[in-house]
Amino acid sequence: MQQLINSLILKNFGNPILNRLDDSAVLPLKTGNKRLAFTTDSFVVNPVFFPGGDIGTLAVCGTVNDLSMVGARPLFLSAGVIIEEGFPLEQLKRIILSMKKTMRAAGVRIVCGDTKVVNKGNCDKIFINTAGIGIIDEGENIGSANARPGDAVIISGTVGEHGIAILSRREGLRFKTQLKSDCAPLNRLVGGMLKSFPGAVHVMRDPTRGGTATALNEIAELSNVGIEVDEERIPVTNKVRGACELLGIDPLYLPCEGRLLAFVDSRKAEAIVRRMRKIAPGRDAAIIGRVIAGHRKMVYLHTLSGSDRILDIPIQDQMPRIC
Repeated sequence: MQQLINSLILKNFGNPILNRLDDSAVLPLKTGNKRLAFTTDSFVVNPVFFPGGDIGTLAVCGTVNDLSMVGARPLFLSAGVIIEEGFPLEQLKRIILSMKKTMRAAGVRIVCGDTKVVNKGNCDKIFINTAGIGIIDEGENIGSANARPGDAVIISGTVGEHGIAILSRREGLRFKTQLKSDCAPLNRLVGGMLKSFPGAVHVMRDPTRGGTATALNEIAELSNVGIEVDEERIPVTNKVRGACELLGIDPLYLPCEGRLLAFVDSRKAEAIVRRMRKIAPGRDAAIIGRVIAGHRKMVYLHTLSGSDRILDIPIQDQMPRIC
């Protein structure tokens, strides 16, 4: 995917806004000092329904969270729905109601959209595209290229739940305890961070496809810095850890849909974590590492065994169609 984006997409569509490769485009407004955030995302998750959510929940959360990662207040969404002929109406109603519930939780509205039905076999049940618009207040400057040596690295909660929830449902795996997706809108969590600590947050990223490890590598590359993280500090539930050990999967490469990475002023990191823990998606927030000047564009992991290793981007997607 990275090769495709760099060699084809950026080569032909590249411009100063797109080349930032943030979760949302940041656009100047002609009046005032506020800026506009704009993003779009398509959701093809398989299965459509999974423990802790469904494709509708995911479609709203994904776009709300992408806007939030550049410090925007999400306001309006569009929704494009592509439905396979024969898809049960009751299941479609269930998805629409999930979207409605999630929009209310995030405080956003769908204001335009499109619906298409395609012939049987030309779409796998249902695909959804959502685009979103938000406003960035004056003074915020958050982007994937803004990590600075000395910054503390924060994760907002436990990792891997979404990936394991999708995998268990897709493959029919049964565990003693049910594993649920972490899918959740993050805009209220982000809003609390930015309001309480203006200027202290430099980078935010939600570790979706490719998980925490891939998101860290992308930030290291775009910011031209090194990153060190401590495996012992990365919160992983016993349920996810046990499932990963059974399946031979590294939880750091599992996608999350309700978590964020934040690179912040180290002097305020502890206070930011305490603030995050007061809001549900951030109750397990933790400082997991720091930014360094050396080892540029590389991520080092201090492992549980006491050794150090390079935490690299995977050469292939462990789990396709998780969002």
